[in-house]
Amino acid sequence: MSDRGNRRPLAVFDIDNTLSDTAHRQHFLERRPRDWDGFFGAAPQDPPLARGVALALESAAACEVVYLTGRPERCRADTLEWLERHGLPVGRVWMRGDRDRRPARTTKVEVLQKLAGSREVRVLVDDDELVCRAARAAGFRVVHADWAAEAPELEAAQEQEGRT
Repeated sequence: MSDRGNRRPLAVFDIDNTLSDTAHRQHFLERRPRDWDGFFGAAPQDPPLARGVALALESAAACEVVYLTGRPERCRADTLEWLERHGLPVGRVWMRGDRDRRPARTTKVEVLQKLAGSREVRVLVDDDELVCRAARAAGFRVVHADWAAEAPELEAAQEQEGRT
């Protein structure tokens, strides 16, 4: 259905450490150089985070759920399969270009602004505090997904290397 035909507000969800638990693959980012192929290759084995999944399912009652992830486009098939396998609502998935290394706080706010051009963005749910701050500063309502374990290597990758 096109945006023009669907006027339901959007609930926008991050995936890593919001819906999926990346703890089992953090070790790939602790190496130098970081093993990005290993990190993303292990994503299909991520267990779901119950609080994030419940919030996505609850949000689907009033909103169209869409996903905004820093995962690169080359991970699309695995990501779609993971969302389906864990019973998450069907929705558009916005992914980072394979060569886009800008900080997540920049890329995600750009997509939110694009979405807000034609639809109400009711909420963004994301684990990255810098993304949350930037989205709030841009006028979006944000829920900080603080239910996953701390992941300092992932945070550095998101903000300094523009990798996820």
